[in-house]
Amino acid sequence: MNATTGDAARLPEPSRLYRWTVLVFISLAMFGNYYVYDSAAPVFDLLSTQLGFTDQQLGLLYSVYSIAAVMVLLVGGYIIDRWGTKKSVTLFALICLLAAFVTAMSPRFEVMLAGRFLLGVGAEPLIVAVTTALAKWFKGKELSFAFGINLMIARLGSASADWSPGWARPLYENWQDPLWLATGIAGVSVAGALLYWIMERRAEGRYRLAEAAETEKLEKGGLYSFTASYWYIVALCVVFYSTVFPFRAFAIYYFQQAHGLEREAAGLLNSMLPIAAMIATPIFGLMVDRIGRRSFFMAIGSLVLLPLFLIVTYVPAGPAVVLAGAEIPLTLLIVMLLLGLVFSLIPAVMWPSVAYIVEQNRLGTGYALMTLCQQLGMAAIPWLIGFSNDWFQASPENPEGYAPGMWIFTALASLGLFFSFMLWKTEKGPGGHGLETITTKTGVPEMTGFEEQGKV
Repeated sequence: MNATTGDAARLPEPSRLYRWTVLVFISLAMFGNYYVYDSAAPVFDLLSTQLGFTDQQLGLLYSVYSIAAVMVLLVGGYIIDRWGTKKSVTLFALICLLAAFVTAMSPRFEVMLAGRFLLGVGAEPLIVAVTTALAKWFKGKELSFAFGINLMIARLGSASADWSPGWARPLYENWQDPLWLATGIAGVSVAGALLYWIMERRAEGRYRLAEAAETEKLEKGGLYSFTASYWYIVALCVVFYSTVFPFRAFAIYYFQQAHGLEREAAGLLNSMLPIAAMIATPIFGLMVDRIGRRSFFMAIGSLVLLPLFLIVTYVPAGPAVVLAGAEIPLTLLIVMLLLGLVFSLIPAVMWPSVAYIVEQNRLGTGYALMTLCQQLGMAAIPWLIGFSNDWFQASPENPEGYAPGMWIFTALASLGLFFSFMLWKTEKGPGGHGLETITTKTGVPEMTGFEEQGKV
């Protein structure tokens, strides 16, 4: 042991208050990140009517984010490893702020697309840097709970973007003001990052911190030796996120155009997904830890997901209920609540399940590869949905034109059911990895569903 290591070992640990203050500041950075990502969806109709954007162009605003995320993922955690978490979190938060500014500054589609690409460059590494920072501050001390609180605050950013047509109604007279609002909230993200920098800088030399978890990098050598169960989970991950996130991107616009909802009501409906995830994901995680049967629950979630997009297309909307002052059709509300529960259940079970299947020393490669495949799917589907809407001339006058896009989501959900069934069948056989068993105190690496990388 060298002198520096010995001196560090004799330092006191930071107080609980100090650690939770760090958590609040770093979670503010995540809040702004998630808000900016979801800020485009509530202005889709304004971009269409005021700027003449096609649905294909609207989809590309989300596809290009995932393209950038794939490119950054290939770089891995090099910057985070080299610069450390306090500098990296601040750098990536600044990139997100610049991305929000570029997105809002011009009506030209190419400029807006460049802004969304920049957001992918900054936002995904920011999530990895925050994950790494939390491991430094909370490893062995409420780490899972800290991840849960961090993710809850981050998803509140998504819900706030969905609610913004209500609480920021005057700004929605034009396409640009809501995006300037997102730029301001990205400034809050930078402020949180800077405050975290100050807190960690002040702690250096005063407190003993855990070593940061190694950031996830793709390693070519082991890509071909994963088991069938791992690849079934990867396939389920791809089709699940390629279904839910692109639908969420278009949902506000779709409810306005196909069902005649006001923007505020459509935003409230869309917010059911992150709100449900904030509440239900940790509950489902605890439940599955006690019950086991992980592959079975993934199959159940996939089965529930399958009919939802056809219900919103073909089933009558039914009577309206009043929610937060907005009238929402009961059928659509039930569908979105069910979708929110599925959005909570599958990720809460899917991501921790990888820790049962992949060796501890290869988890970084396993998660990085899984995230890479996820982002590839998320890059393709928003563009495809927009292309379908344009091809079938979807509009308020022709709401049937949106049905082919809903069939695309249904086809993806069908694939998800198939892959989850194959996973369940494999795990029930002699080659299973214990996904159907109950978690023991010593048998599994500490994973709770909160350590997800990428937008969840």
